[in-house]
Amino acid sequence: MARTVADQMVDTLAAAGVERIYGIVGDSLNGFTDSLRRHGGIDWLHVRHEEVAAFAAGADAHVTGRLAVCAGSCGPGNLHLINGLFDCHRSRVPVVAIAAHIPSAEIGSGYFQETHPEQLFRECSSYCELVSTPAQMPRALEIAVRRAIAERCVSVIVIPGDVALKPASEAPASKPRGLLLQHPAVTPPAEAVERLAALLNDASRVTLLCGSGCEGAHDEVVRLAGVLKAPIVHAMRGKEHIEWDNPFDVGMTGLIGFSSGYNAMEACDALLMLGTDFPYRQFYPTQARIAQVDVRAEAISRRTSVDLGLIGDVRSTLAALLPQLAAKTDGSHLGKCVADYKSARKGLDELATGKPGGQLHPQHVARVLSELATEDAIFTCDVGLPTVWAARYLAMNGKRRLLGSFWHGSMANAMAQAIGAQAAQPARQVVSLSGDGGFTMLMGDLLSLKQLKLPVKVIVFNNGSLGFIELEQKSSGFLDTGTELENPDFAAMAKAIGIHGIRIEDPAELGTKLAEALAHPGPVLIDAVVNRMELAMPPKVTTEMAKGFTLYMLKAVLNGRADEVIELARSNLLR
Repeated sequence: MARTVADQMVDTLAAAGVERIYGIVGDSLNGFTDSLRRHGGIDWLHVRHEEVAAFAAGADAHVTGRLAVCAGSCGPGNLHLINGLFDCHRSRVPVVAIAAHIPSAEIGSGYFQETHPEQLFRECSSYCELVSTPAQMPRALEIAVRRAIAERCVSVIVIPGDVALKPASEAPASKPRGLLLQHPAVTPPAEAVERLAALLNDASRVTLLCGSGCEGAHDEVVRLAGVLKAPIVHAMRGKEHIEWDNPFDVGMTGLIGFSSGYNAMEACDALLMLGTDFPYRQFYPTQARIAQVDVRAEAISRRTSVDLGLIGDVRSTLAALLPQLAAKTDGSHLGKCVADYKSARKGLDELATGKPGGQLHPQHVARVLSELATEDAIFTCDVGLPTVWAARYLAMNGKRRLLGSFWHGSMANAMAQAIGAQAAQPARQVVSLSGDGGFTMLMGDLLSLKQLKLPVKVIVFNNGSLGFIELEQKSSGFLDTGTELENPDFAAMAKAIGIHGIRIEDPAELGTKLAEALAHPGPVLIDAVVNRMELAMPPKVTTEMAKGFTLYMLKAVLNGRADEVIELARSNLLR
């Protein structure tokens, strides 16, 4: 059989170290998937929705640090990839998407399933090109691979199905060392580091705000905090990299953070941002000098006006900075912030309990899960309240990983990401913290866990509502509308499709049933029926928010819903 363009594509992806491709087959992809079958060195992971394929590829890239690939057939098939690819692109993970296209002779005719993928994918990728001829493909795909890896971004190759079936051009074989580019260490100029040292030496109350750019720099950041007597606040994406073995940790700030994290930033006279693009401007200090270190120039001063910006990776920058710092002797700022954190932590931990026969609280589920999970577990969490519980109760240790749609903020990410994480790391424990809204949005891919034999543990926080949206409505003074979810017994549903299902309603059963689920060798769905009336309040409760809750309660009473107000108070104020 003559070597085709599709064969050439598969050979290039294999040279780039790709081991798995996530997607759904279709006629425009037949040449590509058949080539995969004949090649035998790359697994095709068949999912039930292309959006899941993109999320799974992103999680695969996140936990391995290597290139991952997803694919969709023409028109609606590859359109379904877009939401997951937006998440991959904004999370800065290396992903190549293969977007099959309609027959090349029909492009521009309004043909069946015709779209213009090279235009549609432009916003969620750094490289997106239509391959029109066999001679164009080898270089285009190599560029896509190199850019995805080097820039930690999404690249999209759009290729008509008939072009993929044509004879391959006589291009040389792709060379792994030409594709797999290594990231350089980036150190700011010496004079910029000197200015940063002067700013920090001149300050009396320094706070560090750390994000995902601190990956691989944990020890340097902790050493810096010790020299500066500085509390460390972390953004959500910094949690897995900086929270553990850290005596200077004072938690998160922001909408899902701790009061101690907010206070540590508000009280400082110098804030040093390390590898973070924390988006919520209202949580930045207004009276402090601010310096920012990031390897990406576009992130500097994007969220708040900075007095000094340095382009560099965190580890290299701190290595150059530390010898120039004068060790501070006044630890009062740090001491107060750590004390605030201990108080905030104690308050949060008191909410993570339950009484036999009483309500099952989602905080309690997350805390017990953290205690029982393996030391190298991978957690994924849906947006909304599952992210809140993950942020506040899952303990990181340098081996565990935590994935979510933390930048794109998409529903239904957790189970989809768990598929990719488990496929990439089959020996590790993978747990999805799913909201009932997010889980049911892409619930069809629960079947993929069984079909692909992936032992993911899916915990569904079943509170019968879109809980975070409901909280937002109430805090803005609206009567909650459109948030009700009429859910089945998810555990029984799982059993009906051949997946082990466990339903938890009584807090007394939580530890035993979670341990049973985690010990089960195959996939498990845990239906955790949790209290709906949980107030996951941000650390900074504004006057507007207080007014909003008051207005909500008045409206609820006037509309005959006083029982809801009473239950809200009973569930929170009396705990």
